[in-house]
Amino acid sequence: MKVKVRGKKYQKSKKQVDGKKTYSVKDGVSLLKKLKFAKFDESVELHLNVDEIGLKGEVELPHSTGKTTKVKIVDDKVLEDIEKGKLDFDILITHPQYMPKLARFAKVLGPKGLMPNPKAGTISPKPEEVAKKFSKGGVRWKTEAKAPIIHQMIGKISNDEKVIEDNASAFLSSIGKNHILSAFIKTTMSPSVKLQI
Repeated sequence: MKVKVRGKKYQKSKKQVDGKKTYSVKDGVSLLKKLKFAKFDESVELHLNVDEIGLKGEVELPHSTGKTTKVKIVDDKVLEDIEKGKLDFDILITHPQYMPKLARFAKVLGPKGLMPNPKAGTISPKPEEVAKKFSKGGVRWKTEAKAPIIHQMIGKISNDEKVIEDNASAFLSSIGKNHILSAFIKTTMSPSVKLQI
């Protein structure tokens, strides 16, 4: 097996991170800004090791992540689109009255994590309000299927430090310190920075 060798810019960037140290969110974000070397606007990501598989939830981040979330509310037109295999949304929200009609699409929507359910807060008698929340910065998170790991994009490196800090803190709080074993923040291309929990 060929060993992957990182480039010079990555190696130079990695030398700025003290691997034995844990950083506060504020210091971690500040350090990330100094580590940037890519020529594009990198995403800022949190990578968490948690205490159990199957953890999931949602959080409304205080600031936009820079990623647009396509939210659809179930109606007859959306049902027709699903039947045709057209799934042009990231989150599907429904009124309880549509659940019997949606049930026949469970095998299509379920594996993709798109099937509305009460735990995710995507079944509501007021779907418009829920849609607004998710469009504004609501984020659904969950562990990987076979590992107690959570990955989440929380912004762009071009964002103000305070914006990234606020989003990181809100996301970490939504999971709860008691569930987080270790947390790392990084950009798309940078080395990771270990955070204090």
